[in-house]
Amino acid sequence: MIRTSIRRAVVPGIAVLALALTGCGAGNSSDTDSASDGSSSGAASLSGSLAGGGASSQESAQTAWRAGFQTANSGVTITYDAVGSGTGRENFINKATSFAGSDSYLSDDEGQLTAAKERCGGTDAIEVPAYVSAIAIVFNVPGVDSLNLDAKTVASIFDGKITTWNDPAIAALNDGVELPDSKISPVHRSDDSGTTDNFTDYLSKAGGGAWPHDADGVWPIKGGEAAEGTSGMVAAVKGGEGTIGYADESQAGGLGLVSVQVGEEFVAPSAEGAAKALAVSKPVEGRADVDMAMEIDRTTTESGAYPVLLASYLIACQTYDDANEAALVKGFLSYIVSDEGQQVAAEQAGAAPLDATLASQAADIVGAISAK
Repeated sequence: MIRTSIRRAVVPGIAVLALALTGCGAGNSSDTDSASDGSSSGAASLSGSLAGGGASSQESAQTAWRAGFQTANSGVTITYDAVGSGTGRENFINKATSFAGSDSYLSDDEGQLTAAKERCGGTDAIEVPAYVSAIAIVFNVPGVDSLNLDAKTVASIFDGKITTWNDPAIAALNDGVELPDSKISPVHRSDDSGTTDNFTDYLSKAGGGAWPHDADGVWPIKGGEAAEGTSGMVAAVKGGEGTIGYADESQAGGLGLVSVQVGEEFVAPSAEGAAKALAVSKPVEGRADVDMAMEIDRTTTESGAYPVLLASYLIACQTYDDANEAALVKGFLSYIVSDEGQQVAAEQAGAAPLDATLASQAADIVGAISAK
């Protein structure tokens, strides 16, 4: 069985999903139900290989999910290529993968919803949140471990308006902190990133006009230091001095962390704070019943909420041509949104478990995946 590794560019039509499944039909509910919670009772019913990819923020969680599911289903091999949300969506639409992870929901303006529907044979693509995490604003300034910043100041830093660490705007929010007069070096993602999309959405909506750009997965400002993927971002900030960037909070260990202003308080990045912010957010209007895209409230004043967050989605089809492919996608995605899967991600990747209502809705949607 030959496996093709997907990285930056994928030629449309490449068939990457190599399924050599035995004795399993999508219509056999005992097979897929046993896989949905990762239990070993139905381990013999599923076998073969399943390919997905996308958001690098999900990488740690996907490692934990794959391990849990494959332990209970020993005949299954699942791969997840952390190529970034944009490439992940493209690979799914081009049928290079069976499912995608994305920190941004499919955009109607960019034609992604239509393209995904075509890829799924004319039915709306499934889009369910699976991973909720704070986006930490991380920095590397010797002698400083934490800072308080409001959204306008953060926006001004990343837009190049505030250029030194002892700028009066920063000093006013950090009384008693000894700030150097050194240059600020912002770092941004070089790839099309859902983390960037969520971060620029926060800057745009909460920045009080200091961020003149629209939300975008591609960094809108030319120049500056760029790094690929979450790991690349963290490495670039760690490797410099006076650097500042943004990354999934679970992978930001050892760097200085910014607490952002929410109402009258400053809130540090945490899974709990991200979950609070998502809980006060609303679904995107006009989406299909199987599409759980959320419009995150970036300007919430809810105490303890941390509005610089990403809700990372799983994108898949409602139906697949191959019954075995359908069974594997249904089983694995059901495990991810289950209580067990969410707890695994919380313990091993620092994610916030889905709200019970959202988890139940997601489970119903992925539980209906079937063969055509």
